[in-house]
Amino acid sequence: MRHDLEYDIEVVLPFVQGLIPGFARSDNMRAIGLRRDGEMIAGVIFEGFNGFNVWMHVGAAPGRNWLNRAYLTACFAYPFVQMGVSRVSGYVESWNTDARRFDEHIGFEQEAVLHGAASDGGDVILYVMRKEGCRYV
Repeated sequence: MRHDLEYDIEVVLPFVQGLIPGFARSDNMRAIGLRRDGEMIAGVIFEGFNGFNVWMHVGAAPGRNWLNRAYLTACFAYPFVQMGVSRVSGYVESWNTDARRFDEHIGFEQEAVLHGAASDGGDVILYVMRKEGCRYV
């Protein structure tokens, strides 16, 4: 089984958009995708870089077969080492327990709740990973 990184936004973005309904393209997005035996199985999109923070959006094939330390290291080295941010932010609709569990498992911490901000009228949970707390870089 071979794993390769994919950096082409034109390949990774449609994959992530297929998994996150309503996820729109914005200027200056960057991507790191993961292929297994040539097939896209995970994608991370970075956007909204302001010098201190960048937003991270993750989409992956069902299951945990895509999750490996090398991919996590690439996905966190990019914002923390190459971009030089001090924090990475993400958000999850509160009903998405799998995504919340994933974020918390890899070290994101809940920072805020936006009541009534989700696409279904529910809550959105904001998560943050700070550079000093990231175990992947």
